[in-house]
Amino acid sequence: MSKLAGMEASATSVLRRAVELDGSSRLPEALVCYQEGIQLLLDVLKATTDEAKKGRYRERIREYMDRAEEIKKHVQLEKEAGKYHEQIHIAAGSVGYSYDRLFRPYIDQTLTEIMNFLRFCELLVKSAGQVRRIHLTTGEEEGPRLEEQQGRLRELRDSLNKYSISLDVQYSATLHDREIRFSNGWIIKIGRGLDIFKPTKGPFQIGFCDYDLRECHETTVDIFHNKHLKTTTYGDVSS
Repeated sequence: MSKLAGMEASATSVLRRAVELDGSSRLPEALVCYQEGIQLLLDVLKATTDEAKKGRYRERIREYMDRAEEIKKHVQLEKEAGKYHEQIHIAAGSVGYSYDRLFRPYIDQTLTEIMNFLRFCELLVKSAGQVRRIHLTTGEEEGPRLEEQQGRLRELRDSLNKYSISLDVQYSATLHDREIRFSNGWIIKIGRGLDIFKPTKGPFQIGFCDYDLRECHETTVDIFHNKHLKTTTYGDVSS
């Protein structure tokens, strides 16, 4: 396969995923895929010398750009009206639901505060957002496990400090809700909290490192947007 053919295949794959997500009403994720696919098609267009093909690529790009713009406007209107709600059902044993896949559509330049744990913290460190504070509300362990818990949190706090991100920890004995609140208004509630992945049988099993390939427990993810959420509000997630 030539380089150009490979580029086109990649664009087609991403745009096919965008259409699937669009059809499932997972609009923010669909928008990200449309944008990525459009950029890939633009790269193909630049590398193509065949004028007939250029015309077909331009038409496809126009169609996908129009749909991406429609989605962007629709999501914005629902956010403005405080009506945005998306639900994702994760079936037992399914794959393709890494933290990156689930949360990246809601991490943008307006995000400055959020909450969560190690892999989620890693996602934030790599994201394009400007997160500077993470607030964790969690249950307190008992006996010897309390010292171990506090030691791990101190280690994570020191590690995040290297990236100019502060970690605030609050303990609660009555915590029930498992949710993530982003300072840009997005609220994500997960039935199982962040514990959505099944363990692999060993360190040499596919899915041990790449969580997009890791099987999941069954759970439901509800996504809301609260336009009245102030940037000083922070989110809580149980561990």
